[in-house]
Amino acid sequence: MAVLIRSCSSTSYGTNLTAPFQNRSIRRKNKSHRFCFSKGLVCKVASCVPDSDISTKEKLDNTIWSHEIKFCSNRPIKQSCSTEKEDKSEADSKHKDITLHFLEETDEKVLSKRLVVLSRSNKTKSAFELYLSMEAFNLMPDSHACNSLLSCLLRNGLLPDALEVFDKMSRRDMATGHTFTLVLKAIAKNKGFDAAISLFNKLETDDRTKGKLDVIVYNTMFSVYAKSKDWVEAEKLWRKLGKNSIKGTSLTFDLLISTFVQCNCADLAVEAYHESIRFGFEPSEATMKAIIATCTQEGNWEVAHVVLRKMLDRGMKPNLIAFNSVINCLGKACQSDLAFSVYQTLYLSGLQPDMYTWYSLLSALYRSNRYLEVIKLFQRVKREAKSELDSHVYNVALLACQKQGMWTQALQLLWEMERCEFEVCTQSYNHVIFACEDAGEVEVAFDIYRHMVQLGCNGDDFTYMSLIRCSISGSLWDEFLEILKQHIPLDASAYYIIHELCLQELIGLAKNIFAAMQKLGFKPDAKTRTLMLQHFST
Repeated sequence: MAVLIRSCSSTSYGTNLTAPFQNRSIRRKNKSHRFCFSKGLVCKVASCVPDSDISTKEKLDNTIWSHEIKFCSNRPIKQSCSTEKEDKSEADSKHKDITLHFLEETDEKVLSKRLVVLSRSNKTKSAFELYLSMEAFNLMPDSHACNSLLSCLLRNGLLPDALEVFDKMSRRDMATGHTFTLVLKAIAKNKGFDAAISLFNKLETDDRTKGKLDVIVYNTMFSVYAKSKDWVEAEKLWRKLGKNSIKGTSLTFDLLISTFVQCNCADLAVEAYHESIRFGFEPSEATMKAIIATCTQEGNWEVAHVVLRKMLDRGMKPNLIAFNSVINCLGKACQSDLAFSVYQTLYLSGLQPDMYTWYSLLSALYRSNRYLEVIKLFQRVKREAKSELDSHVYNVALLACQKQGMWTQALQLLWEMERCEFEVCTQSYNHVIFACEDAGEVEVAFDIYRHMVQLGCNGDDFTYMSLIRCSISGSLWDEFLEILKQHIPLDASAYYIIHELCLQELIGLAKNIFAAMQKLGFKPDAKTRTLMLQHFST
């Protein structure tokens, strides 16, 4: 074997190292190899004993081979290679003591296979040493071997070394789509999303790498945009897929839909969903649930209902949340029949309805003006429900009683709520007061008001206006004055009070109220002003 050793720099290596580094050779077994030090490379080489038939002039001092020198790839050498320290910028590297091996095998394909085996076996140091030794011998692993080494380095958290390999692959035009995917994921994880996006933008504008960006690389960036919730850049990249004649995969659309749903972009999420169907992809169960959630939030009951039916047709089992959201959305759209159809499917699927289910069904009937059916369903639910009803369900029933003028039933429900120790709010009392007002039970309305005040629940504008109307219609003037002391309306409802007092021929009271309202800044409309001027002149 013949070995030609060339100096890595013009720096002196000491008295024992100067002469051998000129131009020496070792012959063994009639084979010859060339060992070249690339610029900036320093190594520790295993000792070699020359054959006895080699002349004295050709012998090498054994101190060369036994001399230990640290390896530092692509880093500047200041003075003696034997005392060179690793650059501080590479402090994260775990390869602080690398041995450069003498390679008897010089077949790049064989060495590439060895590099793949070492990388897959997670032999990080050995794989990296083999890679650098090949470089020293002017041998280059193939792209597959380099990608395996990259993956091994990144698995072990050696990002600086991995980026060094990636840089060399890029300069030699060996990087593939898999290479870019590995590096982009690692940079996004270790250096942040902005760094990954910046690198991707450079790759897109580089003519050498632009054609190598496959759909997997794009999916990697879609994942980055999903984690950073950057739907604007995700949409831009989505539009580029078609322009670059790249067909997305099922994962592409899952990532797009996830990004748009997280960012409350319902229109874009639905558009991506329809495009995935058009391309023949079957969205995952999680994706379809996300579409249902975003459609119900936006009131798009048609798409939500269709997606739910597709989930059932594909043998999927939507959870109770998906069923409830569709039922509620249908109820808001006054599609009560469809809402009950979905409820039947829910029941047949073995799921147990909860309070939100009953609330959605009752609301669907109420919005469809089916008030008697609301009351009937409420009574049935109250008998058959396995869990206790809450105040929201009671409030829907109170609304139905109010619309039907069933004040006794409304009052009974109110007492039930208090007996069950529900947190009865002002709105619940208002429903009963309105029902009494509609039924002409004005004194009962005032009794309910006094009861709620005793319990520490204050009325709102709707409460006071209902009581004012009750006092006027029932000629309860003492109660009327009592309410006015607590609340004087300054909106359009004030017109009603003055008009009603004038119709009742209570001109003096109307004048007093009108004067009090003017002091508080009330500005009457033309009709009220004309009416008051007419009575003031008399």
